[in-house]
Amino acid sequence: MENFALTLDIIGKIMIAYTALSVHSYVSREHRINRAVFGAMKREKIVGVLGIIFMVAGYIIHIAT
Repeated sequence: MENFALTLDIIGKIMIAYTALSVHSYVSREHRINRAVFGAMKREKIVGVLGIIFMVAGYIIHIAT
């Protein structure tokens, strides 16, 4: 049962992270922001992707041990 709860938790976190990243992608495509904001959003997107990778890696490690 603990693995099921952990699975649901990681799915939820990934969904939230994906939503935030999609919003950034949409605003980037629209180009209705200045260059400084655009650069900051690119950095946030990289950090968001790394966060997803870390969450998945942590999940895998937790399940494997």
